[in-house]
Amino acid sequence: MEQPPGFVAQGELGRVCRLRKSLYGLKQSSRAWFGRFSEVAQEFSVKKSKCDHSVFYRHSETGIILLVVYVDDIVITGNDIEGILSLMHFLQTQFQTKDLGMFKYFLGIEVTRCKRGIFVSRRKYVLDLLAETEKLGAKPCSAPMAPNLQLTANDNELFEDPERYRRLVGKLNYLTVTRPDIAYSVSVLSQFMSSPTVIHWEALGQILCYLKGALWRGILYKDHGHSNIECFSDADWAGSMVDRRSTTGYCVFVGGNLVSLRSKKQSVVSCSSAESE
Repeated sequence: MEQPPGFVAQGELGRVCRLRKSLYGLKQSSRAWFGRFSEVAQEFSVKKSKCDHSVFYRHSETGIILLVVYVDDIVITGNDIEGILSLMHFLQTQFQTKDLGMFKYFLGIEVTRCKRGIFVSRRKYVLDLLAETEKLGAKPCSAPMAPNLQLTANDNELFEDPERYRRLVGKLNYLTVTRPDIAYSVSVLSQFMSSPTVIHWEALGQILCYLKGALWRGILYKDHGHSNIECFSDADWAGSMVDRRSTTGYCVFVGGNLVSLRSKKQSVVSCSSAESE
């Protein structure tokens, strides 16, 4: 690194600058920022979660405070209103922060409050996806994938733009967080990322047509009167025509609200339906 033009000291040519503080654009800047933020947050007696380091929490007699940070975007929630206000004021004394008010939009997720509870959706994200793939004028369909459709790696000719296929599958995979109805379909099509074919691309198009007719769908979180943890899982047996492996799906509910879900092909071949489950 050379000294910037106009800042070269007389008689000290050939020397370099020593960087004392991480700046935007450097590889270590994000790590330095998160390290600094973690130190400041823990000064407020907020603990870092061991399961997810981007989540901070504090339990007290007055309630609980949850803080989620993604780069420089922060979400604070909980039932300790005074504690939340104190935390926001504390962060404003340490950083240049801006209060955007009630939680409405975060990382493509739209949050709407109603009498029934809190509704989480991604309507704008889906519209942008349809516009990018030129599917805004497409005819909606009733299912994300045709029933009993069996896809293989050698179906038809190779798709001309595999990078576009991988990019679209990645965006759909991110959408499954609030749209569990397409989780299985996206899981199946993500198995052909290396060499997608025209048929695989057409199957992706059907998912987009399905989303076109179901823009407003999402997940509703409400008070069910309990805080029980419920888990549901199921699996087929040798459902894949390629390697005869089974597919497992599960979902976890806390207090009657969905918090985790997944659909994934198993890593080994099961010899029976009991073993696959």
